[in-house]
Amino acid sequence: MKIVHYNNQQAGAVVGDKVYPIGEALVRAGHVRAGYNMCEVIDALANKPGAMDSVRDVEKTGAPVALASVTLHAPITNPPVIWCAASNYAAHQQEMVERVKSQTASQNLSKQDLMAEFFIKPVSSVIGPGGTVVLPKVSKHVDFECELCAIVGKPARNVPEARALDHVFGYLMLWDLSQRDPWGIGRQNTRCIRKGFDTFTALGPWIVTADEIADPHNLSFHVEQNGKQVMTAHTSDMICNLNDHIGFLSSCLTLLPGTLITTGTPAGVQRLAHGDKLKGVMEGIGEMELNVVAE
Repeated sequence: MKIVHYNNQQAGAVVGDKVYPIGEALVRAGHVRAGYNMCEVIDALANKPGAMDSVRDVEKTGAPVALASVTLHAPITNPPVIWCAASNYAAHQQEMVERVKSQTASQNLSKQDLMAEFFIKPVSSVIGPGGTVVLPKVSKHVDFECELCAIVGKPARNVPEARALDHVFGYLMLWDLSQRDPWGIGRQNTRCIRKGFDTFTALGPWIVTADEIADPHNLSFHVEQNGKQVMTAHTSDMICNLNDHIGFLSSCLTLLPGTLITTGTPAGVQRLAHGDKLKGVMEGIGEMELNVVAE
């Protein structure tokens, strides 16, 4: 199922070229309150008996509307936390050495030590499909990064890696916009600021439930910048995969429903400029476009 957040803060399911109002069905069945948010919808679908059954037959949830006629928002705007893997593709590690004189220590870390480089992005930075990235005046160099992101359904604490994906509700695309100057060269503790500006986390186009993705580590994707393909990638090239990530994070803390875990960018990141148009296409997920303007 493809779950969208659309129009007047509604939850829907995309089938073909139509959107069905599954949020209304969940309210009628008593699984979420009127005025729900998307975190509550995900929690209900993942954890409340009967909730998924009440929307599985989408044609019974209400009258559909054309997908082309709706405004899509970020699939979730209030995740408990956004956990971001750093330096999780070897080619990107080397790319950062060449682009911004990044320190090379991460290239020699064990997998567990590399996962300890996870950082958090603020919820206030979230935008949705078709949104506009604003390049801040303070910076002359902002890159896009495009990544596979998982959203937690069932709470996770001390989860064995072999069962980690059982706690994933679904998958989406995450754009991690990243300021490289003036605070990026040779410094990593600045990540939360450099990647946390308003509009610097783009999510979408929807959440694809985990049952539709046979293996999240076997997906191809690419990015086009102004119509030119600039990034081509495959999730099998991750150094640490989602089993590793969920096992590690849940050994340290509780992962709550709605938590986002994004897996790091491959090589191919590019500097952004006013007027740029971005398009990401991810196998099994879909496609998403963004606009870029200078502040």
